[in-house]
Amino acid sequence: MKTLVLGSTSPFRKAILEKLSVPFTCASPDIDESAQDGEAPTALVERLAEEKAAAVSSLFDDALIIGSDQVAVIDNQILGKPGTHENAVKQLQQASGKEVTFYTGLAVYESATGVCISIVEPFVVRFRHLSIAEIENYLRVEKPYNCAGSFKSEALGITLFDSLSGKDPNTLVGLPLISLTSILKEFGVDLLAEAAKQH
Repeated sequence: MKTLVLGSTSPFRKAILEKLSVPFTCASPDIDESAQDGEAPTALVERLAEEKAAAVSSLFDDALIIGSDQVAVIDNQILGKPGTHENAVKQLQQASGKEVTFYTGLAVYESATGVCISIVEPFVVRFRHLSIAEIENYLRVEKPYNCAGSFKSEALGITLFDSLSGKDPNTLVGLPLISLTSILKEFGVDLLAEAAKQH
């Protein structure tokens, strides 16, 4: 099998990719993640996923490089990482009782040929009506100041939700595995056969 590379330093994406039971390497893509003027959230995440994958391709002659990027959108506005407690309180108050759509861009770049396949996958989270006490208690425990939308769905953030809807729960954490396995198949990678070789 070709070398698999995750073009990300995210421990969450690394943990998701480990579920596939095949060896891979991580590499840090050093790119500017700013949105372009008037760029739609879906266009932004697809472009950044492609750029992340391409950015590390010079380090690998013959590899399949996975890039991923995600934004959260509420009321047609992109929610960034809050950075501070005050901003996190504001974000969760804004999300209270509403739907937040997460768009995750996924790209697989073949370094030998320059061929890139990319998709954007949505995932919708409906928040419960949250009291200020619930918001403060949640933030005190989890301190999700480096997470878009001010929560970690893989931990206590799940207590903030009414419902989740989407094709793949891994998408919410930042790496749509169902779509990834389909794209890898297009590049001739049989993940089940490769995983079986490891056992």
